[in-house]
Amino acid sequence: MNARSRLPLALLLGAASAAAGQDAVDLSVVHRIKAEAFQNGKVMDHLFFLTDVGGPRLTASPGQRAAAEWAIARLKGWGIDSARSEPWGRFGRSWQLKRFAAHQLAPTYAPLHGVPLAWSGGTRGSVTADAVFAPVFEPFEDSLRSDPARVAARVQEYVKQKRGKLAGRIVLLEPLRELPPATAPAVTRFDDAELAKLAAAPEPEPLPPLAWPVTRLPDDPKQRQRLLGALPLEAAEDYWTRQTRAWDGLWSFLREEGVPAVLVNDAWGRDAGGTLFAEQAGFWRAGSPVPPPVVVLAAESYGRIARLAERQQPVRLELEVAVEMQDEDRDAANVIAEIPGGRRADEVVMLGAHLDSWHAGTGATDNAAGCAVMLEAMRILKTLQLPLDRTVRLALWTGEEQGIYGSRAYVKSHFADPVTMSVLPDHAKLAGYFNVDNGTGKIRGVYLQGNDMVRPIFESWLAPFADLGARTLTIRDTDGTDHLPFDAVGLPGFQFIQDPVDYSTRTHHSELDVYDHVQAADLMQASAIVASFAYNAANRSDKLPRKPLPKPMPPRTDAAAR
Repeated sequence: MNARSRLPLALLLGAASAAAGQDAVDLSVVHRIKAEAFQNGKVMDHLFFLTDVGGPRLTASPGQRAAAEWAIARLKGWGIDSARSEPWGRFGRSWQLKRFAAHQLAPTYAPLHGVPLAWSGGTRGSVTADAVFAPVFEPFEDSLRSDPARVAARVQEYVKQKRGKLAGRIVLLEPLRELPPATAPAVTRFDDAELAKLAAAPEPEPLPPLAWPVTRLPDDPKQRQRLLGALPLEAAEDYWTRQTRAWDGLWSFLREEGVPAVLVNDAWGRDAGGTLFAEQAGFWRAGSPVPPPVVVLAAESYGRIARLAERQQPVRLELEVAVEMQDEDRDAANVIAEIPGGRRADEVVMLGAHLDSWHAGTGATDNAAGCAVMLEAMRILKTLQLPLDRTVRLALWTGEEQGIYGSRAYVKSHFADPVTMSVLPDHAKLAGYFNVDNGTGKIRGVYLQGNDMVRPIFESWLAPFADLGARTLTIRDTDGTDHLPFDAVGLPGFQFIQDPVDYSTRTHHSELDVYDHVQAADLMQASAIVASFAYNAANRSDKLPRKPLPKPMPPRTDAAAR
């Protein structure tokens, strides 16, 4: 080594030492956070009120608005007086289930296990009618459903074939499917091998071709998911709107035909052997056709009725569905609350989770668990009176389940427009955003969203929690939740890695998404980690590093844009 090379090396070592020093963790603060979260934790109390007391929280429904009011009152009770409801714009119809009962009367009696789908209509009291098996798609045509134009064409063909044949009958719209036995455990946690695989960078591959509007998706499910994950949020929402509206002709026809109710099988084809996954039928925007009552039945109940009807055995059913729906577009709002910072109070660290849920259960793992963790992190920071250089802001989003509406609108109005990439002044003041939305599972690390610059920072912040299982960082992206609008405009937004437990197998959008499927130890661990990350991000000398600003979206090429 010659003298000319020693000085740069010394400078590099000094810079590395300084970088490590600025992200050194104050273990005395971590100790206090852990003690408060573990010995005096209230996270399960928050979950109880959001789920057992409040019930489902479909966006713009009375239940969702009541949950927002409860969260604001609880935050103010801790001395966070800034807690408020912040409207983000028009959403759609308010819908809430009031009563449901279903029975098979003939050829023999059987109670039916089902849940009405959101934004479908109600019956006029109790109705009794014969069932008819009249599926729209064949069993192996699932790929057709990813193409709005092909869906609309199939609906038109169906209307021509069935006109005058369905009046007064309860229609089974789904094909019969085999119900394969489960071959994997329903409940899992990451082991070391799985975490190591997750931490490894994926093999480089080009993104699918992107265009706006999306006229169809690839038939291959993995390619479809990859394309949707790569699409800018505005384009993805545009696609889902087109997809939802493709069914409008069917709902109008069934109403005109005098169909009293419709039965489907596990949310249009998600068979889970007795577990009900219930989302929507029709569109939440006012003015869209309201379907007849659409009830998803458990695979076993649906299969029995479908086999009987297919073989021309008379099947008599009795249904009652009562819903509260206002056919007008309702405004929606996020819950926002802040703990003011000190010398950098104009800069902000954000914590977030989505408050809205589906309605078959009480939205416990999706996503009252995340809301409870974020509320608990705010409570810990406020209770311990920890010094914060930057302001810590909580957001409980709405409209996430329908298209990440609430967080996307917030980012657009506060930080930047993802279409034009015109940046607002507050864009420069966001230090970072942290999100929890993957069920009850304990935090195991962080998805870096391609941002390698934060790796050494997060390694330092996770170190005190390694013995609690949180030590994995992956360069991979994860999609489907509220960190995406932040990432889409070049802001450092992150979702934590969580143990899967039974989230994707049993509770995600299902009737089992209830308090009983949330693990207290997981939420306490997550609360301590989130509070620690918020404290570290608020007091770090610099904001978190950012990726380059994305390019504006290309102009739309369809007639709607002209």
